[in-house]
Amino acid sequence: MRAEDPRSEDAAPGEVRPSDVRERGVAASPNPPAIEVTNLQKRFKDTVAVQDVSFTVPAGSIVALLGPNGAGKTTTVNMLCTLLKPDGGTASVNGHDVVGDSAAVRRSIMLTGQFAALDEALTGRENLILFGRLLGLSKSAAKIRADELLETFSLVEAGGKRVGQYSGGMRRRIDIACGLVTSPKVVFLDEPTTGLDPRSRLEVWSLVGQLRDEGVTILLTTQYLEEADVLSDNIVVIDKGRVIAQGTSDELKEATGAAYCEVTPTHADDLPRLQEVLADLIPDGASPHENVVAVPAPRGTETLVEVIRRTTEASIELSDVAMRRPSLDEVFLALTDPDRGGR
Repeated sequence: MRAEDPRSEDAAPGEVRPSDVRERGVAASPNPPAIEVTNLQKRFKDTVAVQDVSFTVPAGSIVALLGPNGAGKTTTVNMLCTLLKPDGGTASVNGHDVVGDSAAVRRSIMLTGQFAALDEALTGRENLILFGRLLGLSKSAAKIRADELLETFSLVEAGGKRVGQYSGGMRRRIDIACGLVTSPKVVFLDEPTTGLDPRSRLEVWSLVGQLRDEGVTILLTTQYLEEADVLSDNIVVIDKGRVIAQGTSDELKEATGAAYCEVTPTHADDLPRLQEVLADLIPDGASPHENVVAVPAPRGTETLVEVIRRTTEASIELSDVAMRRPSLDEVFLALTDPDRGGR
């Protein structure tokens, strides 16, 4: 008998695990929100890209924006970064209005897109110095800051190599480092681990968790639902230009569906009898899938105990019985289902 999380977190000694990232910085921030969005709207001619988006991002936290392609995520981020002007609603970043005080917003943020904006002919250190100079640092200050960031991002040895020789993970880390030259208060990460291998992805996750520990506020868009589950303190789900759900990962899972038990008999011949024994616990019309009977568990472990009691009394041998909760993938698919009513 076991209670499982859908993610495996086994790691060799010294390696970064998802739980190592997730457990950092989870305390709620007492400070005013770093990002406030109210009824934000944006049209492109006859196309409504963002219809009604409202959410807040507490200072020092990570909030993930999730949604299918074309949901309005990137348009929302572009408005918050002052790259697009809203057609309606209001938004502020680090206390500055994105329309009325756009210059102050730009001075306090960093935006990292899906693809690294680096000069591959330069070394990592030279790229950092270049960004520092472009952002107004003196030559000596830019060099000092470059060395600090190389140390922070564990890139000291790679700092003297051309970026064109970097691995995908190293390239993404130096790209994020370039955006931190002037110590921004708010960081926007647009799908920061797209195309990275699992090990490089974990390295970036660890880096993002470190930024949060240092008090940086992060708004993250991602196509990897596990990434949002691991990193974010809060999740905002956008579909068709509207916020359709928001909350912690656990809150969204609970709202979408209760936990359930997966019961697997040792002998396939016992499957009909197992269904009969658990009939009043199984929804009408439900059928086994690959020799597994799914039993809703609104009472959590009480349901699990009841399943064990009934199968034991009926002398039905089980090869496995596991308590499971909906994954974030299941939550996402349920919330963005085009046949789902109420939107």
